[in-house]
Amino acid sequence: MIKLFITDIDGCLSIPFETPDWELLSQIRRLNQQSIHDMAVPPLTICSGRPLSYVEAVVQWLGIDRPTVFESAGIYTLEDNNIQFLPSFDEKAAQQVAEIKHWMKEKIMPLDDGLVPEFTKKMDAGIIHLEKNVIDDIYPTIKKYVEAEYPRFEVHQTEVSINVILKNNTKKNGIMALCDQMDIAPSEAAYIGDSSGDISGLKIVGRAFAPNNAAEEVKEHAEVLEESVTRALLKAYRTVIQDNRKMLADAE
Repeated sequence: MIKLFITDIDGCLSIPFETPDWELLSQIRRLNQQSIHDMAVPPLTICSGRPLSYVEAVVQWLGIDRPTVFESAGIYTLEDNNIQFLPSFDEKAAQQVAEIKHWMKEKIMPLDDGLVPEFTKKMDAGIIHLEKNVIDDIYPTIKKYVEAEYPRFEVHQTEVSINVILKNNTKKNGIMALCDQMDIAPSEAAYIGDSSGDISGLKIVGRAFAPNNAAEEVKEHAEVLEESVTRALLKAYRTVIQDNRKMLADAE
């Protein structure tokens, strides 16, 4: 039985730079609230590469009160306002993140006026652009530099962003830390993701989903839905609830 439903944000919950579908998000919020008194409905939470400030805002949209994952592997607990980093984010890693951010500012940002750094990120270095072709063009340069200069880090790409993260700060480890904090096994969680950074997390959960808009490499590791983005998330959540309800009925 699935006891926790986890979603990525970009490409699953909403599309960056576009107005969210508030009606669908309201339906998702109501399902999450239903989890309080309905055993078949797993509570909802987030595992995102976005910085804490962004994740916290989405948590408020959806009425989430469970721990959440930000920057792929940081854990934020709303109840006691506690932030937890993995041990791999040590003093040396923090210094190297600062160096990568400086290099991006000096060498990458001047390449296009539309490039924007993710200012509030702490554990990794992120850069955003509205146009996918710009991201595609600069990704090889960033990847080559990081592989040569910072072997502890790896580079992931979405349609609108590039993220340089510690190799140990994966969504796999973020989800494992999240499940440990909630005293459940990863096999008792479901996760929906759409980009390469989600694959490690999709591999360890009990139910793995991907929206139709997901990258092809992601679809190899998940149940692929016909719907895209928010509609896909809502469909996956309802599917898990339906299967949980059947399991509970069979157990009676």
